[in-house]
Amino acid sequence: MAYTTIKKPSDYFNTLLRTGNYAGSGTTAITGVGFAPGLMWEKKRNGTSIHALLDQVRGNSKQIRSEDTGAETTTSQYASIDSDGFTVNNSGDYGGSDNLVSWHWKANGQGSSNTDGSINTTYTSVNTTAGFSISTYTGNGTNNATIGHGLGAVPKMMIFKILSSADDWTVYHASLGATKKLNLNDTGAESTVPEIFNDTEPTSSLITFGTHGRTNTNGQNYIAYCFAEKTGYSKFGSYVGNGNADGTFVYTGFKPAFVMIKLSTAADDWQIFDNKRNTFNIMDKYLRPNSSLGTVTNAVIDFTSNGFKLRSSAGSFNPSGGTAIYMAFAEEPLVGDNPCTAR
Repeated sequence: MAYTTIKKPSDYFNTLLRTGNYAGSGTTAITGVGFAPGLMWEKKRNGTSIHALLDQVRGNSKQIRSEDTGAETTTSQYASIDSDGFTVNNSGDYGGSDNLVSWHWKANGQGSSNTDGSINTTYTSVNTTAGFSISTYTGNGTNNATIGHGLGAVPKMMIFKILSSADDWTVYHASLGATKKLNLNDTGAESTVPEIFNDTEPTSSLITFGTHGRTNTNGQNYIAYCFAEKTGYSKFGSYVGNGNADGTFVYTGFKPAFVMIKLSTAADDWQIFDNKRNTFNIMDKYLRPNSSLGTVTNAVIDFTSNGFKLRSSAGSFNPSGGTAIYMAFAEEPLVGDNPCTAR
């Protein structure tokens, strides 16, 4: 049984649904997140649009897009990041028929420089309770360079993007190790590129880089989103598919609110499921971080009181003998003051 010190997971991660097209030329406050989003990731559900990622470190006017390689851009879509959500500029918002979803993680404001590594971060915003940090830094192009992530625990998943020029997103996952990476913006399988992390696993304080352009070109600006595992709240692991509609069960120790899956041994889409777009099993709506297209409908997965279970034999989710990695955040812990119930 899992035990958690996080009694209410929605204090640290939450999903919000909304519609666009707010009247007038002013602004509209979008509330209900429950905290000031450290990282906000928004996507139109019912049609083509970008995946917009904003954070408190870079501010509400700067966005990056998970579905492409582009550099950071300036946006007028969002007027501010607020204590209970965010504010949109009405003139720049989506149309009245647009339905949107946003996922939110709590950090700690803009943060401050972390000086633990050989490269001082520009800003590092850390929530050690939830195991989440955001860091911006400028590469120095030297081998065995390091930055501090501030978590006080070993990251299980890290997502990097160069901000000042175009290049792929880079995903480190503990199940794959420091010699391999995935690209968040495409369907590619895991590939071996040891120089990205200098063939060195992260520690409870430091991330190590080689001289690869994905993480450490001299004079280029980067962002890193780092996640450490917290019992009963977050889980980062892998599973092996069985190729059957009565699919693999993955134990997380909590009832999930959010699960992102990527087949690592073959090329296929990333998939995001959450408990706001899917309110009952079998969950059949997912979005793809590597695609600008809208919701895909396909009966795929159950969220259970202690994990998730694959309900499809599709090769993109549950191939026989194939391995997939995942990241998951809790709706309710399995054991604690607010124990969960089955869906």
